[in-house]
Amino acid sequence: MTSSTRSGKSSKSDSNLMEMNWDPITRIVGSLGIYTKIDWAAKRVVECHSTSSVFRGYSIFMKGKDPRDAHFITSRICGICGDNHATCSVYAQNMAYGVKPPNLGEWIINLGEAAEYMFDHNIFQENLVGVDYCEKMVAETNPGVLELARHTEAPHAEDHGYKTIADIMKSLNPLEGEFYREALRVSRETREMFCLMEGRHVHPSTLYPGGVGTVATIQLFTDYLTRLMRYVEFMKRCLPMHDDLFDFFYQAMPGYEQVGQRRILLNCWGSLNDPEYCDFKYENMAMWGRKMFVTPGIVVDGKLVTNNLVDINLGIRILLGSSYYDDWEGQETFVSHDPLGNPVDRRHPWNQHTIPRPAKRDFDSKYSWTMSPRWFDGKDYLAMDTGGGPIARLWSTALSGLVDIGGYVKATGHSVVINLPRSATKPEKTFEWKIPQWSNAIERNRARTYFQAYCAAAAVYFIEQAMAEIRAGHTKTWEKFDVPKDAIGCGFTEAVRGVLSHHMVIRDGKIANYHPYPPTPWNGSVRDVYGTPGPYEDAVQNTPIFEENPPDKFKGIDIMRAVRSFDPCLPCGVHMYTGEGRTVKKLHTPHAFNSGG
Repeated sequence: MTSSTRSGKSSKSDSNLMEMNWDPITRIVGSLGIYTKIDWAAKRVVECHSTSSVFRGYSIFMKGKDPRDAHFITSRICGICGDNHATCSVYAQNMAYGVKPPNLGEWIINLGEAAEYMFDHNIFQENLVGVDYCEKMVAETNPGVLELARHTEAPHAEDHGYKTIADIMKSLNPLEGEFYREALRVSRETREMFCLMEGRHVHPSTLYPGGVGTVATIQLFTDYLTRLMRYVEFMKRCLPMHDDLFDFFYQAMPGYEQVGQRRILLNCWGSLNDPEYCDFKYENMAMWGRKMFVTPGIVVDGKLVTNNLVDINLGIRILLGSSYYDDWEGQETFVSHDPLGNPVDRRHPWNQHTIPRPAKRDFDSKYSWTMSPRWFDGKDYLAMDTGGGPIARLWSTALSGLVDIGGYVKATGHSVVINLPRSATKPEKTFEWKIPQWSNAIERNRARTYFQAYCAAAAVYFIEQAMAEIRAGHTKTWEKFDVPKDAIGCGFTEAVRGVLSHHMVIRDGKIANYHPYPPTPWNGSVRDVYGTPGPYEDAVQNTPIFEENPPDKFKGIDIMRAVRSFDPCLPCGVHMYTGEGRTVKKLHTPHAFNSGG
């Protein structure tokens, strides 16, 4: 049920301080390690290091490639969010080539991305992170909490059908729980919705610079809408059920808001472009960025610092610190100024050089392949996090108050109101995500459910707009383009787990520099040159231990909830690099590569 563990006394003299490690973290691709020291007298984590065990090499082998292949190649960065990478790469190419897709092409891309958000958030929430809150897990880690759940009525039982909180927990039991199985069924239909728009999941086959190759018909959008409305019906049960479950944990364990809590430092690059405004010109990026259906933003201590994509872009810095790389000081500068004449820092992705330098893991020096992206506010290098994606998106969108999606979604300045239309057996239903007090494990998970409803409501609007284009005779979905000899481009969107940017430099018609930055290096970053820990590390450090088991039977459920609330997915940060090549001796023992615990 939980990850493999290893425990033992720390080298420190305090006998209450124990090292407890989880490597690999399970229910994701197994390259993430969490190394902690726990003060058992205080029942609190006092130190955490996050590790990524394999090098990522896309920024190296993209050089010299035809830029038109960029989205096909970068889609393979991940077998989970590959379409997000393809989309972001296409955005960067559109900017570099100076091409604006037809409106219908952009509505199709929005429908594909909305389906991906619905698919991925649903399957992670119910079938992966949901296991941390299921009956079997709670019975193993907090039997007293389960007993209280059996006697606690669910406030929204009429909406979701589960009488008690324990009934909700039972429905999330892996493989046998009712809601667990229902979520698997729903995930099939949301994946079909994506394939209707972009041909193949998770590596799109009809997505290109300049638009899409999808043949757009009324029947196509009707097939999507049929599945979408079944998902809308599902969300009307799902959202109140999760509210009941998450609210119960606060009630059952006072102080649980501290689990996974960190300073509110949230970043969102925005997603789902409005084709009426988005022309992909860098000079207009601040304007069309604010017109996105998810508003970009930097949120510090709960306050909106900026929603200007130009400022956001120029503030990105790539620091090394505790990661296995050499600095690129003295290397070539690719971009000195952006198209608006603003100076571009040497530590910006346009100017980054990736110089791997493997070393023995040392928590006092180098210990991970993940770099440390930061956002520079003019004074500090801020260790921003995406909160798994949804909490940052909702927070930024709510504070900006710019979004009004056809009456289906509206940002108010302090909340996001979501209207789900009438479905087969349920009337129209309105939900409101309100800015929470904390950025913690519970609120990251809660936001994931609300954002699923957000995407469902927005997709209804996108369908209406796409059908209106067809009825008006605007059936073109792709615009031709030429690849310039020299150009730069940047794409900004939200992968499922949070911020995603692709920065490209073209010289002599080929890629001279290319750096994709997904949510993994932001959330999973390590201590930078200033000693600032990354978000996983920061969220786990000082997390209290509520688990009822003694150290020798400790499962680390509170730590796992803190980490998994970020929806950690390591493929986007862990790709193999073989250097100049070397002979590897074949080992015959079947346990030679046992990762241990």
